This record gives sequence, structure tokens and C-alpha cells, in this order.
Amino acid sequence: MDLGIRGKTGLVCAASKGLGRGCAEALAEAGVDLVINARGAETLEATARDIAARHGVSVTLVAADITTEDGRAAVLEALGGQADILVNNAGGPPPGSWTDWTREDFIKAIDANMLTAIALMQALVPGMMERGWGRVVNITSQSVRAPIAQLGLSNTARAGLTGFVAGMSRQVAASGVVVNNLLPGIHATERAYALDKGVSQAEGLEITEARRKREATIPTRSYGRPEDFGATCAFLCSQHARFIVGQNILLDGGASNITI
Repeated sequence: MDLGIRGKTGLVCAASKGLGRGCAEALAEAGVDLVINARGAETLEATARDIAARHGVSVTLVAADITTEDGRAAVLEALGGQADILVNNAGGPPPGSWTDWTREDFIKAIDANMLTAIALMQALVPGMMERGWGRVVNITSQSVRAPIAQLGLSNTARAGLTGFVAGMSRQVAASGVVVNNLLPGIHATERAYALDKGVSQAEGLEITEARRKREATIPTRSYGRPEDFGATCAFLCSQHARFIVGQNILLDGGASNITI
């Protein structure tokens, strides 16, 4: 399917690996010129070279922490202040117990996983509205729909972003700007490995057994792949997604038993 976005410009945050890279790859395959961001310069440079070589698009890299004002300023400068597509993404806060989290822990999570995305939307969406076309995909978490107790920091921050998008997305839709959230379940990424490791340590299991135990909770009996996730992201950024507005789309292999 031709997604109709060849020649558009997109920003993908936290794109050097994992779900962010999956999204960048799929957009590049559709012909989107990219600005990609991550903190680690070496991995980001390798990703940029690989994507540009395989898909023949322009890939500009910005090695910076997107959760900081300086990082966002550097990314916006690389974009020349405007983009057609924005994929918001940032690493999730660590798991833990509700009795241990401090106010500072919550502020850090909210800053990274709620306020950063809002700041980038506030910077880029007005220009999309003026040009009459834009797409925003916020990568959140399945925990928005089915909260996970040990991921309470993530539950809190991402639920806040979800509430913001519920209102904002409907205010900008008439200008041709489509904003949605993608809610990943367990995908085969470093984040999943870290959580598997936590399970193995807590329950005295080998890490392979910890993974099998978590896979057994998913109807597909497997983790998702970054390319699965990226393909869905690219569709939501396409010309065909104009009537999908303010939605929270689960990609979790059926793990969340939710009817509505």
C-alpha cells in the first residue's frame, strides 16, 4: 500500500533502537525524510547511516536528551522549526513499588513521558495546522488501558498525556492534523529484556524462563517485533489515517483483555 507520505519530513524521538527505530524504519520505507534523535551518538549514527543507505531518504541525526529544553531546541533547529510528522517517544521510568517513589521520581517521570511530548506538539503542531496537514503519534504504553502495578510511574505520566491528547486531538483535526497514541505491550526490545531480568531476579528464574513465563501471558505466545509496531505507526502517519482521531491503539498481542 502506498501511504501517500513520500517527501514528507518526520521527527522520530528515541529512534536509535527499539520501537523508535521500528517507526523510523517504516517511515523511511514510505519515503519520509527524517530527523532522528537519541542520547547515544554512536548507536544513533549507525542507525542513521543504515536507514539512509537502505531507503534512500535524508536522515539527519541529533544526539541529545529530548527530555531537556536544550535537547528539544537542538531537534527543532535541525527541523528548521517545522515537520509534517512527529513521533513522540521516550524511555519509560523504572519499575518499583508505590511505597518507595518520591515526589522527585514522579516529577521526573511526568517530565519525560508527558511534558516532553506536549512541548514538542506545542512547537510543531501549529505549523502543521497552518499548512493544513500533519500527523502525530505518541508512543505510550498498554498500561494506559490496563495499569501495571510495578509500573506506577509510567501509568501516572502516560495517563496524563492520554488525557491531554483526548482534548487537543479533537481541537486540531479540522485543520488536517491527526493525533493518536500507540500503546505497546511487550516487544522484543532492551526495555523488555530489563523487565525480564527483573522478573528473573525477583523469582529466582533463569532469564530465558522469565521470558517464557511472560510470553505465556500473551495470546500470541510471543513478544511483538519493532517492525510490527513501526508498520502501525507508519499507517497512522499516512494519508489513509485522516479519520482516526484521538485514539489509543493497543499493540499487545491481545494481552490486555479489554472489550472497549
